Amino acid sequence: MPQARIRASFMRGGTSKAIMFRREDLPEDRKDWDPIFLAAMGSPDPNGRQLDGMGGGVSSLSKVCIVGKPSRPDADVDYTFAQVQVKDALVDYSGNCGNMSTAIGPFAVDEGLVPRPADGKAVVRIHNTNTSKIIVARFDMDGDYAAVDGDFAVDGIAGTAAPVRLEFTDPGGAKTGKLLPTGNARDDLKVEGLGTFTVSMVDAANPCIFVNAEDLGKTGTELPDQLEADPEFLEKLQKIRRAGSVAMGIAPTLEAAAEIRVVPFIAMVVSPRAMSTLSGRQLTADDMSIAIRLISNGQPHRAVPVTASVCLAVATRIEGSVPHALVANHEGPIRIAQPSGVTTVDALVEKAPGEPGGVRADHGAVFRTCRRLFEGTLLYRPRS
Repeated sequence: MPQARIRASFMRGGTSKAIMFRREDLPEDRKDWDPIFLAAMGSPDPNGRQLDGMGGGVSSLSKVCIVGKPSRPDADVDYTFAQVQVKDALVDYSGNCGNMSTAIGPFAVDEGLVPRPADGKAVVRIHNTNTSKIIVARFDMDGDYAAVDGDFAVDGIAGTAAPVRLEFTDPGGAKTGKLLPTGNARDDLKVEGLGTFTVSMVDAANPCIFVNAEDLGKTGTELPDQLEADPEFLEKLQKIRRAGSVAMGIAPTLEAAAEIRVVPFIAMVVSPRAMSTLSGRQLTADDMSIAIRLISNGQPHRAVPVTASVCLAVATRIEGSVPHALVANHEGPIRIAQPSGVTTVDALVEKAPGEPGGVRADHGAVFRTCRRLFEGTLLYRPRS
C-alpha cells in the first residue's frame, strides 16, 4: 500500500514542537483523526523513540495542532490541540498546550486564515476548543509574514526570536468549569495507600494540583533526570494526581483518571532557593518568585508548560493556596523557576462572592516565541 499524503507544517511553539494541520485537510469525522496523528508521529512505539514518525520520543515533541475557521463570533480561528502518546496508541484531547498556543496566531496569519494587518501589528483571537477559552495572541509582522527575528530570549530555547504575547482571558474553569473545582483554595487530599496530602487544586488555562515539595520529601530543586531515576516517587505522584482528578470532577473513578494522561498536571512547588538548571546555570533565590517541578504524561517536564505557568501564576494570587504561601511576591510579575530557567508571567485574580471559593481569574499573560520549521506534504503509513 502506498504512503498517504497530507498538507502540513511543522512548528516550534515555546518549548514544544507540533505538526500543524488545517482543519479543511482532515477528515470531516473526528473519529478518523487519531489513526492519522498516531501514524504521523510514529506511535505507538514500545522503544519510546518514535523513529518511524515526526515525534521526538517525549511528550513535548509529540503534539498536533489543528487550525480552522472559527465556530464562535468572538474568535478569528478555532484551534484544537492533540497530545499523541509515545508508547501507547492514544491521542488525548483533554487539555490545551500553552506553548503550542504561541504558534497558532502566526500560523493563521501565514496561512491566510486571517487577514494580514495593515499596521504590522497582528492580533489574533484564538478559540481553543479543548478548553472553550479565548486566547489573544499579539505579535509583529515582517512584511506579509509573522516576524521571526527578534531579541527576546526564552530559557530552554537557544538564541533569540520575535516575542508573542499570549493573553489567556478568563482562564478559570478551562476543564471543570470552576477556578477552584472543590470550592477551596487548599484541601487535605486523601490518597489510597499513601495517606493525606495538603494540596491546592486550581483550574486556570489547564487544571493543576500543587503540593509543597517538602511535604513529599523533596527539595523542589531536583532536575528531571533525578526524578526519572526514582520510579517509585513518580508513581506516588501519579496516585496523588489520580485522587486529585476525581476530587476535581475530571474523572469519576481512579481507574478513569488513569486513562486521562494529560490533565490534571501535578506539580511540586517550593519557595525561592538556589538551584541549578539543565544548562548548568546557577539560579539564586533572588532570581525567582517561586519554583516548580511539573509532571505530565508521567514524565518530568524539562520546561514548565505555558498553561501550567498561567495556572501557577493565578494560584499564587489566591489567598490560602499552597503557592500563595510560598511565593516571594504578591504583586507584579511572577518569575517561575523551572529546570530550563525562569519564566515570567502575570495574572489578575479578583474577589467574586458568587464564585466557588469567592474568587475569579481575570487573565493570565505570558511571552513566548515560535518559528515555522517546514511546510509541505507529510507522508505517513496508514495502519489498520
